[in-house]
Amino acid sequence: MRTAVTVSALALAALVIGPTAVHASPAAYAASAPGAEATAKAASVTKTRATAATAKTSAAAGRAATARTASAGKGDPTPTPTPVPTPSPTSTSATDPLLQDVSVDTVSYGPHARQRMDVWHHGDGVGHPGVFLIHGGWWSSGDKKYMTAISRSYVEQGYTVFNINYRLSTDAAWPAQRTDTLDAIATARRHALLWGFDPANYVVVGFSAGGHLATAAGTYKNGGLPGLRGVVGISPVISPLTAYNEGADTVDANQRKLRESAIRLAGGCEPDKCPRIWNSMEVPLHASSGDVPVLSVHSQDEFVPAEHSIRLRDRLARFGVSMTVLTEPGIEHSSPLYRLPGVVETVHAWIAAKLL
Repeated sequence: MRTAVTVSALALAALVIGPTAVHASPAAYAASAPGAEATAKAASVTKTRATAATAKTSAAAGRAATARTASAGKGDPTPTPTPVPTPSPTSTSATDPLLQDVSVDTVSYGPHARQRMDVWHHGDGVGHPGVFLIHGGWWSSGDKKYMTAISRSYVEQGYTVFNINYRLSTDAAWPAQRTDTLDAIATARRHALLWGFDPANYVVVGFSAGGHLATAAGTYKNGGLPGLRGVVGISPVISPLTAYNEGADTVDANQRKLRESAIRLAGGCEPDKCPRIWNSMEVPLHASSGDVPVLSVHSQDEFVPAEHSIRLRDRLARFGVSMTVLTEPGIEHSSPLYRLPGVVETVHAWIAAKLL
């Protein structure tokens, strides 16, 4: 596998500080598609011109950073300005004789150390459908490195893959995690041609707490995200309020931990004292006619029951949006559930049917 360092094109982006650091807030969605081709064509500049390009754009980056603020979704607290990123990404290599045309770049989409994503992309110049992967971990742990094998499985199918990290609840309270998810998607769309990615044709796949973020992105605002074709949740914690209630009086240690994790995500504030934050976290409350189809998979006896997904399914049905909720025997959760016989194949087939 070839290893490519994303240099010149990212240095030419309007919001770049270093030669390889980029950032795009959710507000960039409206303008991202028309400018994507021009931005990506600029990517053909060679690495030796990166330094000069950065110097020419640094002043513009400063002006853009002053004006930029974060967008708010339905039910959000008052948004705060989104900072301009300063760190540069690193490049990750992976070798596989079956993937000689595939490169893996690690890209910054924000200033925090957690605001990184691994981009697995083909070098054939074709605009491939995209798959965004979001890891789980109680919103307070986990890392994209644990999604490497799954990333590889999707790039082998011909997709461009974006495996993202995001700020954890120990770094920032909600809605920082959703904002990071949207920023990562916006960054990918802005530089679509650079990574051989079709910005009008992608899905988001999330595991456990990452499933919460995936479905939150899928129900973001009333019009939906441009280009998003579907959302997949594996043991998704779609309803933090359900997790809070079920963890109150139970002997299940995982349900108790999930309750405490939901409280931490809300900044340490419980629902009766911070209803606005909890309403913002509660994905079913944001269902609308502009949302995309959803596939959700749970184990019958896991600590994140199918009730989470049924709540969203019933809400989406009111707006004519389809959602499929599957259950598998057993107690497996998240990645172990995904690896059960037949589950991966079902997910792959569903994604293939949704992408153009």
